[in-house]
Amino acid sequence: MSAPLEVPPIVERAFAVGRKAGYVSFCRNETGRLLAALAATRSGTMAEFGTGCGVGTAWLRSGAPAGTRLLTAELDPTLARAASEIFTDDPSVEVLAADWQSLTEHAPFSLLFMDAGDQADIAVDAVIDLVEPGGIVVLDDLTPCESWPPVVGGRVVAAREQWLTDDRFTAAEVMVAPDAAVVIATRRRID
Repeated sequence: MSAPLEVPPIVERAFAVGRKAGYVSFCRNETGRLLAALAATRSGTMAEFGTGCGVGTAWLRSGAPAGTRLLTAELDPTLARAASEIFTDDPSVEVLAADWQSLTEHAPFSLLFMDAGDQADIAVDAVIDLVEPGGIVVLDDLTPCESWPPVVGGRVVAAREQWLTDDRFTAAEVMVAPDAAVVIATRRRID
């Protein structure tokens, strides 16, 4: 068995803040590594909807190139304050205690990370104008699905189906672990 992959110090700090706050739901390392790799390809401003205690934000920051700005919104003010602790010395990261829609005035984003979950109903039309052409949307926290249309718990997951078929995006579902998947959608450039 091989040794576990290293976790960046900023992500370790985010895990510690989350434990201190009693928060146990956070971005998985498998997803985090994917986020860091995607963030490394971006410039400009990235955003996250649903900060939690900042683990996903920390993964994004660990891969983001210098000069990249990262905005993240968390509805729960206690969690937003906790996440802010991680980035007090990093002016390129801003944590807002706010609904995700508060970030719309800062769009468009080069990368948008959202905790979608199987029950979330985040429609493409609600966020398409928030992502620049060529920008990436990552929908997290999905149950892997082997059927089409995507069915989880006996129900078609309409939002996932929409993301995977909308012709304004090129999208793929990617398993990050046997029990976890993400959808990665790149907004097509307008010719």
